[in-house]
Amino acid sequence: MRRALAAAAALLSACGPAVQQKVADQPGRIAQTDPPAREYRVLVASEGNDEIALVRFGPAGAQVERKHRVGTNPTELAGPHGISVSPDGKFYYVTTAHGMPNGALYKYSAETDEQLGRVELGLFPATVQVAPNGHYAWVVNFHLYGEMVPSSVSVVYTDEMLEVKRIPTCVMPHGSRLSPDGKRHYSACMMDDQLVEIDADRMAVTRRFMLKAGEERGMDSASVALAASNGHGTNGHGANAPAATCSPTWAQPSVEGRTVWVACNKSNELVEIDAASWSLRRRTPAGDGIYNLAASPDGRLVVATNKRGQSVSVFESASGRELARIPTSRRVPSGVVISADSRYAFVTLEGVGSEPGAVDVIDLSGLAEVASVDVGQQAGGIAVLETATP
Repeated sequence: MRRALAAAAALLSACGPAVQQKVADQPGRIAQTDPPAREYRVLVASEGNDEIALVRFGPAGAQVERKHRVGTNPTELAGPHGISVSPDGKFYYVTTAHGMPNGALYKYSAETDEQLGRVELGLFPATVQVAPNGHYAWVVNFHLYGEMVPSSVSVVYTDEMLEVKRIPTCVMPHGSRLSPDGKRHYSACMMDDQLVEIDADRMAVTRRFMLKAGEERGMDSASVALAASNGHGTNGHGANAPAATCSPTWAQPSVEGRTVWVACNKSNELVEIDAASWSLRRRTPAGDGIYNLAASPDGRLVVATNKRGQSVSVFESASGRELARIPTSRRVPSGVVISADSRYAFVTLEGVGSEPGAVDVIDLSGLAEVASVDVGQQAGGIAVLETATP
């Protein structure tokens, strides 16, 4: 329990002072001289007030177009955490972290925000992604509170909103993403220092990668099965493992699927794993509290939020070189997504105390923040809805 509370404090703690004055000092104002010709829309989940907001960014700046509340009990926080849009853009899915005791996954119409379905999952459902075929949603059950025991990944059949499989993985699985072809699911085990791979067709764990510096090694499916049969549990080495040194919070496959990047939140590193050989490619120093990751659709960049460092880092994917570290307009940067044209990164900022959350817009060509707009408290999950012409 003590380790769980320490992990919770690490995730929810306030960040340090701002690095410098933000570029866009008024919410909604564009700081660049050449405004975007297109309009972009992102959905934002704010855990502090159960709000889902639709943010529009375009020639007129960034603004909240509409918002609504999520949950079934208006007097009790549901805690929307993760959000994902279906490939056809017709639906979006939201995880709610809090429940009695379990959280849930909600399905909404992207056009009207009408609730279309709900399914109860495990303890503290966190990140969610809809598979490329649109029929399955993959959700990690983070299990933030309670005993430090292995948790799971839930697979939901979205047509009927039914949980079809709950796959045991590791202690506190967090940021997770599917490979571009949808055949592999990767999640980061915060308290196990592991990257876990699941075969999406078989819905079974196939490989694990140990992330502790100096002890990096991959385990194939046979080794995973042997560890489980020897009584070491589904996390490969049991719940009484040594304290995590990497404490990974996100796993992000590259756009062609040959690489998996992992954010080591505790050691401030971006770790790169070769997906074919299942071996370490490199470890790159990153910002303080590197947290969530996104890969640009054109394959050039990896963008990371630095939760303790109040900044966003932009890395060159080919070399691993950090191109820029950009201060954010508010404390506790969290989620990040990149537009389909690879031009802009959209970053959620949780804020601290009574501060509202925010969405910062970063121009990836100029490597600078160009707009910011306030949203609900503790903004975290974010997803691109669509890119449209004005």
